[in-house]
Amino acid sequence: MKTIYSLTAGIIILLAGCTKEPLNHLTAEESRIYTVSYDSSINFSTFKTYSIADSVAVISDGSSAKQLNDADQAYIDAVKKYMQQRGYTLVNKDQTPEIGININRIYHTATGVIDYTDYYGGYGGYWDPYYWGYSGYGYYVPYVYGVYQVSEGLISIDMLDLKDAGTKGKISLMWNGLVRGSDIFNTANADAAVQNLFNQSAFLQTAQ
Repeated sequence: MKTIYSLTAGIIILLAGCTKEPLNHLTAEESRIYTVSYDSSINFSTFKTYSIADSVAVISDGSSAKQLNDADQAYIDAVKKYMQQRGYTLVNKDQTPEIGININRIYHTATGVIDYTDYYGGYGGYWDPYYWGYSGYGYYVPYVYGVYQVSEGLISIDMLDLKDAGTKGKISLMWNGLVRGSDIFNTANADAAVQNLFNQSAFLQTAQ
């Protein structure tokens, strides 16, 4: 599992600063960090169709719920836009999509490391694999971790391999994009955030 980090220019201040809350000295745009992790063994060009969940999982301190506000819808619409630009076709979840996409709002109150092995191991409480038609399956992700330091939260976008789930007996994480920083739960910022993640993912392109 490979990970790509994209930092805004102002994040250099965050890394070098000695103040207790260096993010307070950055603009909202400068505070944002974009991280992409993906399974480098997957040939993304062989996938053609996808479906995206019609609501967002809101995860906070071990609890979860599914919601849909204006900002959530803006993220869903942005993902559809950039998936279409990369040649993927949107289908309903009952039309055997090859990729399943979940969007999550994650609220953290501490600084530390997200261990995706544990994170996805307990994923059934957020988006049950039953949603994608695989009751009894678990989500699987190769070992990877990401560092976070947030008080306001993160946006997490997951792409799941549904094409090979039946033969593997599990739903594998293909790609994950994380957005953190100020004002990310803002309708006006959703398109630019998703665009940044896709800009880091040139490999995310179906064969024409």
